[in-house]
Amino acid sequence: MKKKVLLSILSILTIGSLAGCGSSTAKATKSNQEEASSVTAIKKRDKLKVAVFGDLSPYGYLDEKGENQGYDVYLAKQLAKDLLGDENKVEFVVVNAEERVDALKSNKVDIVLANFTKTPEREKVVDFANPYMKVGIGVVSLKKAAITSPDALSGKELIVTKGTTAETYFTKEYPDVQLEKYESKSQQFQALTDGRGAALADDNTYLYAWVKENPDYEVGIKEIGEVSTINPAVKKGNETLLKWVNEDLDKLSDANFFETAYDATLKPFFGADIKASDVIITK
Repeated sequence: MKKKVLLSILSILTIGSLAGCGSSTAKATKSNQEEASSVTAIKKRDKLKVAVFGDLSPYGYLDEKGENQGYDVYLAKQLAKDLLGDENKVEFVVVNAEERVDALKSNKVDIVLANFTKTPEREKVVDFANPYMKVGIGVVSLKKAAITSPDALSGKELIVTKGTTAETYFTKEYPDVQLEKYESKSQQFQALTDGRGAALADDNTYLYAWVKENPDYEVGIKEIGEVSTINPAVKKGNETLLKWVNEDLDKLSDANFFETAYDATLKPFFGADIKASDVIITK
């Protein structure tokens, strides 16, 4: 009898010990995942992983040599230089709009700079740093059949990219408008030129650049809905990287970096009609 009791006690202790080890292992794994993109981890890795678009000129796109270019890329290189001492110590991960949050959650990237508009819904799943650009929703259409008010879209097809603020806005505010949804920016603009919709809605700053290269089209609605901001995003709870990014953005603003970045990457696409102050955010 005593032997049975002793064996039972030992069994309970063993199970408890294993459970404790399992709990510790789970906590350690969770901690490792959370720390995978910390400032310390990035410095140890000696590489900053940044999500950017590959088909959204002039913000994030691949040039004829297959190299990443654009305003977001310009900023990413500067962040790598400030954090790691070399602008080339950055790894660009090309994403589409719907992949941005998952790229952070899975530790595929440290920072998202894929023209990420800050919204209350997105704030629930990622942490946004301070803004570096402002943007509103615009609508582009053929000049000969220009859409100049949202009411003119009633019963017509409006092209949008999935996972964008334009999709969210028109779904909520104009349910009578039929949305034609695409996976990428290149797909949506191709759909417009193919005549698969009466118009296309997206961030107005994209559209200003696009119509310059496509003069048969115009931004008939230059701004609809609230003006929003474009912000770097990090994984939820990544406090060390969020703090560092905010501090670095402040330093860059003090040094007029964003004016320089605008002149180098955006001005050639926008032309004289758009001013730097229409797009960038400074102190």
